[in-house]
Amino acid sequence: MTGPVEPGSTVGVLGGGQLGAMFTVAARRLGYRIAVWDPDPDAPALTIADLPLSRPFEDASAFTVFVGSISVATYEWENVPVSVSEALERQVPVRPASRILKILQNRFEQKSFLSSRGVPVTPFRVASDPEALTEAVAAVGFPCLCKIATQGYDGKGQWRLSDQQSLDGLCRQLRGQKGQWVVEQFLAFEKELSVLVVRAAEGDRRLYPLVENIHEAGILRTTRVPAEVDPRTAEKARTLAGSVVEALEGVGVFCVELFLMPDGRLFVNEVAPRPHNSGHYTLDACTVSQFEQQVRAVCGLPLGEVQLLSPAVMVNLIGDDVNRAGAGEGLAELLRRPGAKLHLYGKKSVRPGRKMGHVTFLAEKPEAAWEAALALRQALRNPDPHEAAP
Repeated sequence: MTGPVEPGSTVGVLGGGQLGAMFTVAARRLGYRIAVWDPDPDAPALTIADLPLSRPFEDASAFTVFVGSISVATYEWENVPVSVSEALERQVPVRPASRILKILQNRFEQKSFLSSRGVPVTPFRVASDPEALTEAVAAVGFPCLCKIATQGYDGKGQWRLSDQQSLDGLCRQLRGQKGQWVVEQFLAFEKELSVLVVRAAEGDRRLYPLVENIHEAGILRTTRVPAEVDPRTAEKARTLAGSVVEALEGVGVFCVELFLMPDGRLFVNEVAPRPHNSGHYTLDACTVSQFEQQVRAVCGLPLGEVQLLSPAVMVNLIGDDVNRAGAGEGLAELLRRPGAKLHLYGKKSVRPGRKMGHVTFLAEKPEAAWEAALALRQALRNPDPHEAAP
């Protein structure tokens, strides 16, 4: 990229989910046009894009239209074909680069890269067929996690193995399948943390505050910021996250997920080359959101500040939560709550485990935001006010 991509230009986005929709809103506010390419005709970002393309990524005519319309490209999730990104890169800048996408979309490649750079990662082994799982598990030990190397997200394609019986069952389940599986040692961590790192092409960098995440069934449920850790741990985590993006020489927004162990050690769990669910709080609680930072980094504009204006807690609305909190009396009650910021994604179908929206609670004190988030969680668990609490 020889110079900035000026407002008025068209930015291409591979993937049209809620992250793509939020990116589109941020880009439009800065004066850009947006082309979104997603095979799913109901993808939220397609409804607001200037150029919506709902065609398979293998469609050559769609590629021609897309690349001929844009000045630069990015993606809203990492599970897009590397071949498409590489083909785009031969004609327009792609941020982050295709080589980074190739590393990060495969768990084995990602962990191998990080380990080779001295980044602390969970002990792991790879199995290229189900028969090799036994050997990989023997090297790592029980308990452990088995994950598909590619296309896994929100807990999909993951199995916890606690003993030989559970391993034998998984081997039977996977028998005859082709692919690659990564076996990781299960860590009894104290907290799950993450840091958003923004890096420009010339190396300028911004790091958002450390946040604390709570997952349920492999899906992020709650994020609180600032994380409840001591300042030295917070600085150590941010430094580690920054070093990961530097090692990648990445340009764009990256989310570095971390495990904090009881003895204070930190391990990098996964790295996402895009904005992240755990960074949604930045829309309401920061001077510049993660999505505007993505626009700035991808287009070669100066990066924005990352000041946290207020403590915040984000709660995901998953599956049927959206019918309880996003409609009727539940919606009215939520909108009456002080400090509550509701974001609905406009997805047409509600499915178990699907992220349908989120709520961010802002407050002067972290404890107040946390209490408001807990009240919402309780209401989602017990939508009937006459139902006894568990």
